[in-house]
Amino acid sequence: MKKTLFLLFFGCVSIFNLQAQTDEEEIKAVVLNMFNGMRAADSAMVHQSFGTSVTFQRVQELPNGEVRIVNSDFNNFLAAVGTPHDEVWDERIQFETIQIDGKMASVWTPFKFYRGENFSHCGVNVFKLYKGGSGWRIFHLVDTNRKDNCGF
Repeated sequence: MKKTLFLLFFGCVSIFNLQAQTDEEEIKAVVLNMFNGMRAADSAMVHQSFGTSVTFQRVQELPNGEVRIVNSDFNNFLAAVGTPHDEVWDERIQFETIQIDGKMASVWTPFKFYRGENFSHCGVNVFKLYKGGSGWRIFHLVDTNRKDNCGF
């Protein structure tokens, strides 16, 4: 009886861990797909990572120390990605934290952004995702932006 309960418990824990690992892998793939699309200047590829309602924001510190939230239009971002440009937009990220609660996830990724081989800026992205019928999709992206103290 104890052996059966142990096996049942271990099996349930293993299934839960497998599902969490699968969700984490799927979430990473969605985020990486967005950045691969940016590098390829492929707005359709980028668009695949997002849901139908998207919020884009930046926490911006002004030279006088004041902080403001800047909202951006998602469609303008897609247009900019798809507009031909001479340099590759290469945002290099590190996955730091992925938190999942049911059908919602939060992802923290420090980044360094390069235009071609030239460093442009760095900061942190925070992605909010939901899991719907077509899998994980980003619905909110907020970031910071600076030129120094870039970390990794």
